[in-house]
Amino acid sequence: MLETHPLGNFTPPNMRYLLLGSFAAKGMDTDPKYDWYYSSRFNQFWRIIEKVYSVQLLTKKSKIELFSKLEIGIADIIYQCERVKNNSLDTNLTNIVWNESLNELLRSNKITRIYFTSKFVEQKYRRHFKHLITEFPHIELVTLPSPSPRYASMSLQDKTAKYKELLPEIK
Repeated sequence: MLETHPLGNFTPPNMRYLLLGSFAAKGMDTDPKYDWYYSSRFNQFWRIIEKVYSVQLLTKKSKIELFSKLEIGIADIIYQCERVKNNSLDTNLTNIVWNESLNELLRSNKITRIYFTSKFVEQKYRRHFKHLITEFPHIELVTLPSPSPRYASMSLQDKTAKYKELLPEIK
C-alpha cells in the first residue's frame, strides 16, 4: 500500500539548517506518543538532542521551540513509498516518490548546512537530488550518526558527542 508522508516539512522562520531523514517510521497511527518527527519509541534522536542541549523535550511544542531557536528545519527525502516488510527499515522502502518540495525549500531559504540522519539518506540525496548540490554548492552536507538503535557501532554516548560536535549551538 502506498503511504504518503504524514508530516510535511517543518520550516521555522529564519531557517539556516535543514535536517533530512528518509521517511516517517511505522506506527505513527497507533502510537499516541509518536506525534512528530523521530518520535518512534525506538528512535534515539530526541534522547540524543536532549543530552546535546541539556533540555527536556517531552512535547511536540518543546521540540518545535528548540528547533525554531536553532533555526533547523526538518524534512524527509521521501514523499511517498511502500513498505516491503511492513516495518520502518529504510532498506524495505520501495516504489519511492521523492520529496520534490525540497527544491523550493532550498530556493526560498538561506540554508547553509544540510544534516543527514544517516549515510543511507545522504547517499539517496546525492543520487536523486544532485541538481540541488550543483545549484547550491555553498551548502555544507553533514552526515550524523543514525539515531536508529540498529546502528549499534556507536553507543548512545558516542552518538551524542558527535551530534554535539556537529550541530549548531543555541543562540
